[in-house]
Amino acid sequence: MTPPRAGPRQTLQRGVIILPSAFTLGNLFFGLYAIVAASRGDMVWAGWFIIFAGTLDMLDGRIARLTRTGSKFGAELDSLVDAISFGVAPGYIMYHLFFSDTQWSWTLSYVYVTAVVVRLARFNVEAGGDQKRYFHGLPSPAAGMLLASFYPFSQTPFFEVYLSDRPWGQIIAVGMVLIGVLLVSHVPYAKVPRIGLRGARGITNTVLVLGGLFAALAVPRYFFFPMLLLYASWGLIKSVLLGLLDRLPGGDPLLEDDDQDEDHEREARRIDYAELGPRSSTDPSQINDDDV
Repeated sequence: MTPPRAGPRQTLQRGVIILPSAFTLGNLFFGLYAIVAASRGDMVWAGWFIIFAGTLDMLDGRIARLTRTGSKFGAELDSLVDAISFGVAPGYIMYHLFFSDTQWSWTLSYVYVTAVVVRLARFNVEAGGDQKRYFHGLPSPAAGMLLASFYPFSQTPFFEVYLSDRPWGQIIAVGMVLIGVLLVSHVPYAKVPRIGLRGARGITNTVLVLGGLFAALAVPRYFFFPMLLLYASWGLIKSVLLGLLDRLPGGDPLLEDDDQDEDHEREARRIDYAELGPRSSTDPSQINDDDV
């Protein structure tokens, strides 16, 4: 008996289901292409291909939520691809740029890739629940794009005049170790803010996002590395300041919903501060699988 043919509606549904995975595989394409470009000595395009991979990685989760086609398979596929695009590929680029001349310095790339893989494995175990405002540790796409965007930034006139005489080999070596620590840390990192035209906060987020998008398109060599470095540094600095200056915050930022109404009045609660111990870590299973 001949099986019934799929109608136009079923065909459209199947196409929508595979759309997020298509973006994820595009992420994989650019990650591998970055490795190929680096092996050919084209470090500028190798860096940009990681940026392209990060853009597709940012879009696939949003498309999955928009079309309601998220799945465990998609989440696992995304993590496997991210290990290549934001772990192996940036580590390979850094090896060719700074660590290929000595026998054991390649282990710095190993340390970085290990941190990315451990973060992704931890995220797969912990992920679930509603969308939250913060990532649990430095996201692997941000870490990979930070390293990959260094070389395009190093080719700018500003870098050549003011920064080229710094010992970048040692700086990058220490930086890769610190990035690895941030990847597997409990430091909260903010997500891209939601845009909208309702309320002052939504308008402010929209202006910031559109301004960043304009700068990324207009002066990409000057934009990506400084902004990603600021993002990675600010998450750590903010956590240190909160830990030293605000031992008893009003709420755990890892549990705050992004779509909470600004004008909503929170219920006042009495807290016995004498019984409070050290600030406990948040359940990371409440973090969304948007980007890891």
